[in-house]
Amino acid sequence: MRQARKTANMNVSFAGAVSSATLCGSTGQVNDRQVKESLEILRNPLAPGLYFVATPIGAARDITLKALDVLASADVIAAEDTRTARHLMQIHGIALGERSLIAYHDHSAASVRDALVEMAAAGKSVACVSEAGTPMVSDPGFPLARAAIAAGVAVHAAPGPSAMLAALVVAGLPSDRVLFAGFPPAQSGARSRMLEELSNVPATLVFYESPKRISRLLAEMAVSLGGDRDAAVCRELTKRFEEVSRGSLAELAEAFRGREVRGEIVLLVGRAPVRAVEQNDLEATLDEALARLSVKDAVAEVAAALDLPRRGVYQAALLREKRDAGPEEAE
Repeated sequence: MRQARKTANMNVSFAGAVSSATLCGSTGQVNDRQVKESLEILRNPLAPGLYFVATPIGAARDITLKALDVLASADVIAAEDTRTARHLMQIHGIALGERSLIAYHDHSAASVRDALVEMAAAGKSVACVSEAGTPMVSDPGFPLARAAIAAGVAVHAAPGPSAMLAALVVAGLPSDRVLFAGFPPAQSGARSRMLEELSNVPATLVFYESPKRISRLLAEMAVSLGGDRDAAVCRELTKRFEEVSRGSLAELAEAFRGREVRGEIVLLVGRAPVRAVEQNDLEATLDEALARLSVKDAVAEVAAALDLPRRGVYQAALLREKRDAGPEEAE
């Protein structure tokens, strides 16, 4: 990959999509010229704007061709870690040359963000790269994107690697509904409140966590979320010592208790189990809601509170109204 890809000066227009060979709607044969073009890094003027570029989370070969094109062509590169960005470009044979490489991270002053937006507004193409993964996912990309949009600057994405998505693929947990919760708060009180808020969310929960704190977090989750909930601890994804530990929260809490852990970690927790609702609970909750709300609103409130299908709750409400009406009114 490093030897096969050579920087080329080709007359190919670029404003988001860069390759002359496309996949969408193409039914013809791919010829040798198209294959050669698709493997070359294209260095062409980019349209002014902000380009968020996903970078590998472990293996350098996971970078996309479009990401390489942007890194080779952007007027300015803003990086969460300039050393990592420079090294990645060197691996793939991309020279920085006279272009600016600017540090932009969580501790950067607002003036750095404003300067990047001003550059893009003045007609420059600015590439923004995380230390690893997709910008905007647990990194300082959001305030930069928001400021650019507010200033009328075009924002583009060069999609690619993401630790969250990679973990979701290998965890074996439902992926139809997912909530990314980022890093839990370091303070115990705030962390406890966060877990309480998320305890009944009907979605797979995704967290990033430090290896030094994963044991503590698993133990707390086993108590606050329920020890029987399915979970997966994904460590060092795409790297040499990749490891995925699956089990219930109680089992994982025990497995990681006292264990020395290293590397980047993504923790996924399966959705809250649907709890069985006793008929008496349904009737009592429905009675209370019907005493102050219309049937429609009462059904909606009870269905949400007890996590039940609206249709079933509505049928229960109709039966109660019919019963309360008595035989004479029912006739």
